[in-house]
Amino acid sequence: MQIKINIKDKIRDYILQSTFDDVKNVMDETLIFEEGVLDSMGLLFLIEFLKEEFNITTNDEELVVENFQSINNITAFVENKM
Repeated sequence: MQIKINIKDKIRDYILQSTFDDVKNVMDETLIFEEGVLDSMGLLFLIEFLKEEFNITTNDEELVVENFQSINNITAFVENKM
């Protein structure tokens, strides 16, 4: 359980540091692209962060909105890759 929380915290911290949005509006279930928290360039940087921070790789088939639409979804994606 602690590992899961740590992963989510790291992802949340990265997104909050990378966003132009008001930090208090970004929750774990916020749809980060629909709400304008991150844009397409932000997604590229996020994927690079995930690769470096969690030592995971992604393939083209995994680069779908469902995997990256919220902090909760990103956390689940990373956990499944580890």
